[in-house]
Amino acid sequence: MAKHEDREKKPEKEEKKKVVHKGKKKRKNKPTSQKWKFYKIEGDKITREKNCPRCGPGIFLSKSGNRLYCGRCHYTEFASK
Repeated sequence: MAKHEDREKKPEKEEKKKVVHKGKKKRKNKPTSQKWKFYKIEGDKITREKNCPRCGPGIFLSKSGNRLYCGRCHYTEFASK
């Protein structure tokens, strides 16, 4: 009459299965490119900031710390002290 002894004991805590989400990922908003910051208006003329000497006009050098850097061809120009 001891039916409950025949059954296997369940572990106290069962591990939860990982849930795999499928479908589209949420779209992240990227900041807009601010190209207007690379141009200066002086009177009637528009002048461009420093361009990359390897890539040519239209590819601007970014300013970071004490150097100018081209993200396209990895050209680096250090500022003189």
